Amino acid sequence: MPILRQIAQLGQPVLRQETACVGNPADPLIQTLIDDMLATMAEANGVGIAAPQVFEPLRLFIVASRPNPRYPQAPAMAPTAMLNPEILWRSDETEQGWEGCLSVPGIRGLVPRSLRIGVRYLSRGGGVCEEELSGFIARVFQHEHDHISGMVFLDRVASNRDLISEREYLRLVSA
Repeated sequence: MPILRQIAQLGQPVLRQETACVGNPADPLIQTLIDDMLATMAEANGVGIAAPQVFEPLRLFIVASRPNPRYPQAPAMAPTAMLNPEILWRSDETEQGWEGCLSVPGIRGLVPRSLRIGVRYLSRGGGVCEEELSGFIARVFQHEHDHISGMVFLDRVASNRDLISEREYLRLVSA
């Protein structure tokens, strides 16, 4: 049975450290970690979560876009565990978009991201997946990829004038 894990908050060293590759996706500890991350992310109304956010410095994250109270306009997709993910290419075309983070509660920032990316990762079952992602799903992937690289979205905000409260963000998107 999955457990809800504590989410590392900004300032915790694990959010800034190097991450290790996942050696064996079939390892029961990795499978349990994925189940715990899925449960933790769903409970917190996230659309993605990276292993460092639950104090595990591994190159593993989940992308699970769906409409929820934090992201009312998010597109729906099946939750996908991505192990040892890579960005193969990025489109030159970028877009500013509001991002929040389970590790940085209460704040949203306007972050530039590539509109389209080519990615490769191992699936939960160990298969190699390559795909092109676009729009919000590409944004979530890039956000989570930053986590396994020791970055948070605040590192990509151009100015502190591009930061707002969570409450103000939700007012903007519901208007």
